[in-house]
Amino acid sequence: MKTLLGIDRSILQAVWANVLSWFVKRFLPHLVPKIPQAISDCDDDSRENPLRKTCSTGTTKQQQQQQQQELTKCIVIARPGGKEQLKLITLKPGIATCGFNIEQRDKAFTHSLVGEEELPSDCILLRNQAFSVNYADCCIRWGLYESAKEYVGYPIVPGFDVAGVVERLGSKAAEYGFHVGDLVYGCTLFGAYSSRVLVPAMQLRKIPKSITLTHAAALPAVSLTALYALFLAGHWPTRSKYSNKSILIHSAAGGVGSMLVQMAKLVGCSPIVGVVGRSNKVDAAKQLGCDTVIDKSTQNLWQEAERASPNGYSTIMDSNGVSTLQQSYDHVAMTGRLIVFGFHTNLPVGRDMLSPLEWFRMARRMSEMPKFDPMHMGGQNKSVLAFNLSFFAEEREMLSELFDQVQTWLEDGLLQVPRVVEMEMHNIADAHDLIQSGRSVGKIVLSTDR
Repeated sequence: MKTLLGIDRSILQAVWANVLSWFVKRFLPHLVPKIPQAISDCDDDSRENPLRKTCSTGTTKQQQQQQQQELTKCIVIARPGGKEQLKLITLKPGIATCGFNIEQRDKAFTHSLVGEEELPSDCILLRNQAFSVNYADCCIRWGLYESAKEYVGYPIVPGFDVAGVVERLGSKAAEYGFHVGDLVYGCTLFGAYSSRVLVPAMQLRKIPKSITLTHAAALPAVSLTALYALFLAGHWPTRSKYSNKSILIHSAAGGVGSMLVQMAKLVGCSPIVGVVGRSNKVDAAKQLGCDTVIDKSTQNLWQEAERASPNGYSTIMDSNGVSTLQQSYDHVAMTGRLIVFGFHTNLPVGRDMLSPLEWFRMARRMSEMPKFDPMHMGGQNKSVLAFNLSFFAEEREMLSELFDQVQTWLEDGLLQVPRVVEMEMHNIADAHDLIQSGRSVGKIVLSTDR
C-alpha cells in the first residue's frame, strides 16, 4: 500500500525521519550520533552487505592506507533527515556505486566487479576524482526527490556529475572510443558521491583539453538541463522562427542559469534578461552574457522585466516555484513558453533539517501553487512545460545528442565553465550548507582524492 489516509507513505516516512532529526538536534544534541541509521561502516561481512568491515586489526598503518586507496569510498544517505545522514563509508573489495539504470545492482551499489566477466559490457568503471553538489541532493536527503524514491530508495548514494580516469572497460565500451587511462566526465543517475562509479559508456565524454577535471565535474547536469530546457522552448536544435526571441532566466548566476544564459546567446535569443537574488551576483550574470540583469533584492522584478521586454517573453526559465510561477506565466508573450525545472521556493532555504513548522510551511506553499487552465492557455497561445532529467534513463538518443552538442560547444571554446567552489569529500556537510543557503555562485565541486 503506497498511501496511508490518502497520503503517500514515503512522504509520511520523510516527515517522521526529518522531525526525529530536528527534535534530537534541537533538544538532545548529545544523542545526534545515535540517531537511527540504516547503515554502519563496521557491519557484518555477509555477501549481501556491500560495506567493508573497518574495525579489523593486524595490519600496519601503511598497509591500511594502501588498502583504503584500492577500495571505494562513498557518501551514503541511510534515511531521510539532516546532515547527520551524510555518512562517508568504505565498500568491500570489488564493489562500486552506480546509477539506477545499471541492471545488476543492489540499490546504490554494484555487485562484485572483481572478475573481468562481471563488468557489464557497455559500462566503464570510473575512478572518480571529483563530483558536484546540486540542490537536488538536499532534496534527496530530505526524502523529497521523486526519482530517488522511485528507482533507488534508501540507502542511497546521491549525485549526478562525475569526472575521473577510466579504470576498466566493458567488452563493448571501447566502441565509444574510450581507453583505460582516459580522462572523462559525464553523468550517472545517482551514485556520484563516490571514488569509484560504474557508468554506461554513452553517458561519458572525454574531457576537452581546454578545461580542468574539476570544472568538467561541474558541467553535465547543469548543461544538459539547460540545453533540454531550450529544446522544449523551441530554440534548439533549430532556431525559433517566431519574431519574439526574448528570454528571461531566473537564477541567472546559478549552475543551470549560467549555462542557460550562454546557450541562449548561442541559439539566437535576444534580449537575454537574467534575474539574480543578491547584488553580488549581478556582475557574474553580466559576464555570462545577459543584456539586462535584474537584482530582485533591490529592484522590482516585474517592472524591470516589462521595461526590458515590453512585448513579453518568448521564453521564461523558472526553477523558483510558487514565488514566481504565476507572474512568469503572465509575462510570457503569445506563442511563448514557460519552462519549469525546479521549485526552490517551495522548499526551505538555509535550513539543515525540516522541523514540524517547515512541513506546515511547505504544505501551505503547495496549496498556493498556480493552476493553469488549458482553455485559457489555448486562447492566449501560451504553453507551460516542466521536466526532470533524472527520469530520462530510457531516452538514450536524446541525452546523447544533448551531450554531443555541449561537447562541441566546449571544444570550440563557446561555453564558459561555471565558477567553481572546491571542497574535499569529507566536507560534504559544509557543501550542503552552502548550496542550501542560496549564497553560492556557480557550482560546488568536491574532490575524492585528498
